[in-house]
Order: sequence, then C-alpha cells, then structure tokens
Amino acid sequence: MDRRSVLKLGGLASLGFALDACAPKAASRAVVAARRPMLRLPVVNVAWDRVIRTTIGLRPHRPSGFVLRAEKLDGKTLIHNFGHGGAGMSLSWGTASMATDLALPHTERKAAVLGSGVAGLTAARELQRHGFEVTIYAATVPPDTTSNMSLAGFTPTSGLVEFKMRTPEWDAQFTDAVRIAYRRLQLMAGSRYGITWIKQYAPTDNEQAGRGTNALLPSDVQGSRVILQPGEHPFPTKYAIERDEMRIEPSIYLDALMEDFLDWGGRVVIRKFETPRDVAALPENVIVNCTGLGAKALFNDAELTPLKGQLVVLIPQSEINYGTTGGARTPATPESGFVHMMPRSDGIILGGTSIRDNWSLEVEEKDRQRVVEAHIELFGAMQKAVRT
Repeated sequence: MDRRSVLKLGGLASLGFALDACAPKAASRAVVAARRPMLRLPVVNVAWDRVIRTTIGLRPHRPSGFVLRAEKLDGKTLIHNFGHGGAGMSLSWGTASMATDLALPHTERKAAVLGSGVAGLTAARELQRHGFEVTIYAATVPPDTTSNMSLAGFTPTSGLVEFKMRTPEWDAQFTDAVRIAYRRLQLMAGSRYGITWIKQYAPTDNEQAGRGTNALLPSDVQGSRVILQPGEHPFPTKYAIERDEMRIEPSIYLDALMEDFLDWGGRVVIRKFETPRDVAALPENVIVNCTGLGAKALFNDAELTPLKGQLVVLIPQSEINYGTTGGARTPATPESGFVHMMPRSDGIILGGTSIRDNWSLEVEEKDRQRVVEAHIELFGAMQKAVRT
C-alpha cells in the first residue's frame, strides 16, 4: 500500500514498517546487533528492458475490517467471509477455520463455497477437513483470481482496517484469525505450497522506525527485528531493519490448494450469481460467501471499496533470496518512497501502488514509472556500495 492511501484511510494498518515509528519504545522487540561484518547481498538487476509484465488486482477493502458472520437466507445458513483488503493471503486460514466453526452446528454435511480465490479455497479445505462435501461456485478459477495478483507475503494488516472503526469484538476476532493462519502457514512451508521464509530489509535513515511494534498484531506473531548500523549493510541509507517474513508464491500456492480440494472429492461449478435469490436456490443448505469485492453488488455491502494494486514483474533472478520495503533515501514525495520488492520463481515483483475506489483494470503508468525508477535508484546505489 502506498503512502497516499495510508493518509487517505486515516491510519490504515499497512505493512508494519509504516506503523512502527509511532509505537511506544517500551514495546519494542527490535534489537541492535553487535557490530557485524558488511552484509553481502546479490543486487537486483532493475531495468526497463527486464520488465516482463504488469498486473492489476483490486483488493476488497472495508474500513471496518473483514466480515465474518452467519445469517439466514431463506432458511439456509449463509456465512460471510470477505473483505480482507490486502491481507487475504495472510489471514485466510484463520477466517476459514472460524467460518467452518459457524457451519459445524449443521448436521447435514454438504456446503457451497462462493468464490475460488484464497479465501474460498481455504474455506473449502477447512470444511472438507471437518467432513463436509463441498462444491465451489465461482466465475473464475486460478490463475484468473484477484488472489493470483497479490505480492504476497505474511502481511496480515495490509489494507485491512481503519483504526478508528475497530471494535473490541472485531479485534478479538482478528487476533484469533491471525494466530490460526500464522501457525497453519508455518506448517505448509516448502516447495509443495510455495511457502518459504526469507529475510526482509527496510532501508531507512530513521533508527526509531525499527524499535516499535505493530499495534494491531498480537506480540507472538510479530517476530524480532535487527537494526543494522552504518557499515553493516549495503543500502544507501544510514540504517536497515532486518526481519524474517514468510513469502507465498500465489501461482504455486493456489494451484496446490485447488489440487488438494479436488483430491478430497471437491467439485467446481463455473457460474456467476446476480442476486441473493440465485444463491438461495443452491441445493446446499450451508453457504460460505467468499466473493470478495463481488459481495458489494451481490449482498449490497455499501462499505466495500477496491484498493487498486499494481505489480511490475522483472525477469527472475534465482540468486535473489531477500525482499525490500522502501529504500529511496530522498523520495520526492512521501508516497514515492513507499515501494517494495519480493523475489519469486515467476519473477522479481516490484510493488507500491494502492488507489482507493478505483475500479479500473488499466495500467497506471505514472505509478509504474515511480515504482520502477525508485528501485533503479535503490539497487543502483546498492551496486555502487558493493563495488566499494
């Protein structure tokens, strides 16, 4: 999420670093390492002739956070599980588990899941694990879902909620969801699901940025951070904040979840729903709504709005095994400094775009230029540091 959207959303929880500088120092879990040798990292080769694609995804944002509740629809149980903003890849196992808990009172073990993005696939798998026969109804399936267009790392507060609209009940629900999801993703780490741990670096001139914590996250999922001092890192800033992060490769992950679902006897029906009456006509009596942004029209959720994301993808570099957040030493504007890089097997992913209430799937050329040029500057300076 870029700085522009953070300001517009009035304190929206983003990728952690944006919030850390405001947190109380007493709560810090960062440590200043003893003097270490210069960190040696391979340099990302960022150039316009290495761009292989630009992708667009519309994140389903709700200022009050995701919806997770059950209601009746013509005598059937309708369980809503949508509105995760940019945190769907991170939180989906948690909300899927809690949605399944809402379905368990039904003695009939047949369920419908609406949507085949990460929220729909994880909900379907959780239901299967509890003995349900599940059919997924979706207009599109991977690789053509919004989830396929995500960055994606374990960033469970990205584009999720406005702090002023949180309630104690929602906070408790979120805390349960993030803990369940964090544990489940750890157990899935490996090549089968495309989940790995990598180092994430945030170059900065503000040492205090690494000393706080994310106020929304429970302490047991925050992990520790190391503040690298001048001379200990190759970035063109005074400090660099080092932390560990789970990386999720969407194309591998979503395909593996779909394969698991089908192996367990799941069925997929390609269709689109126009009205709640269409949903009520399904043969299943338990229905889990994971339609994401589609819930705005289908279930008249006026609060849902898109956060338009855009990723620029470079030719893969197998030697790059770390990610970055930010890094421009003297950004022209606050928003221009908010960029991030994530290496994957399908390419080097460059991001840093989030535009509220923009439904267009067209490329935002100004943002594309900003993101690529910021990374050319960052890694160009890094290359000079490596040479010296």
